[in-house]
Amino acid sequence: MNLTARQRQYLRSEAHHLKPVVLLGQHGLTEAVLAEIEQALETHELIKVRVPGVERDEKREIIDAITSQTHSTLVQTVGHVAVLFRPRASYSDFNLPKPGKAPQQ
Repeated sequence: MNLTARQRQYLRSEAHHLKPVVLLGQHGLTEAVLAEIEQALETHELIKVRVPGVERDEKREIIDAITSQTHSTLVQTVGHVAVLFRPRASYSDFNLPKPGKAPQQ
């Protein structure tokens, strides 16, 4: 799912107060961690995942693997925390701004 800048801004503001719900441990990205992320996305749609203190390139690879395997979208990365979004198939709790032109001034 591709998000516009306005949609990302909206989701960042919604995720501001959230705490990370999934913490990757010393074993990294395992099937159990992926299952936990899947469950959290199905329940909450918008989640934070804490990635351990690894190199920047490794962290990016881990986040890319998570988003591709869970079919989620990366909203933002701040430090070791990634914000992920995947809307539910039936309904969504988030009313994303419609893509289109920004209001002219």
